Amino acid sequence: QVQLVESGGGLVQAGGSLRLSCAASGLTFSAYAMAWFRRAPGLEREFVAAIGWNRGRTYYGDFVKGRFTISRDNAKNTVYLQMNSLKPEDTAVYYCAVQVGTWSGAPNYWGQGTQVTVSS
Repeated sequence: QVQLVESGGGLVQAGGSLRLSCAASGLTFSAYAMAWFRRAPGLEREFVAAIGWNRGRTYYGDFVKGRFTISRDNAKNTVYLQMNSLKPEDTAVYYCAVQVGTWSGAPNYWGQGTQVTVSS
């Protein structure tokens, strides 16, 4: 059974930084992409970033604009999201996701989420 466990969320002031982690277990696939989404109160889920398996190609949502960086450690089955210059509008629950094979924006598995709150 695939499990994705996020950590690193919390409360931070505007302009601050947080680093989210997501540890995956139970993955038996040879290749998979990992990603982050978020959902703010009253809004739909939004794509944040994704990273491929092989050459680590990265994808970002338009709103990121250089503030966030996604990375992964394949040996640890872990994906990270470094978030800098945080804004109050970044407040949301952040979800880790995995898509088997190449990233196409359609995850197969989801984590439970970690809350990020940015105060003004």
